[in-house]
Amino acid sequence: MKPETLSFFEKVYEVVRQIPFGRVTSYGAIAKYLGAAKSARIVGYAMNSSHNKDVPAHRVVNRKGLLTGKHHFDGSNLMQQLLENEGIEVVDNQIQHLDSIYWDPSKELREN
Repeated sequence: MKPETLSFFEKVYEVVRQIPFGRVTSYGAIAKYLGAAKSARIVGYAMNSSHNKDVPAHRVVNRKGLLTGKHHFDGSNLMQQLLENEGIEVVDNQIQHLDSIYWDPSKELREN
């Protein structure tokens, strides 16, 4: 399937699959990279629908580093556990040292 024929959700999943281990990005950064800067909420919907699609959705947080999507993961603390397994510190549902682990797809990827 050619990139231009992919649904928006599939384009989101392609970006999320490229987030490196131990790094996080935001819903808004993904939306901006895909040319839909005001669609951060739609990126969130895509993350909510990403189960069983081999997408590391736990690496997507809000712009302040809050684990706003954690209630969509099985178990009460799975999103935090997955992040901590990658060496990311989380305190009170918020990523610590966000600036040092933030991954911006607009700076890291080239649009095809």
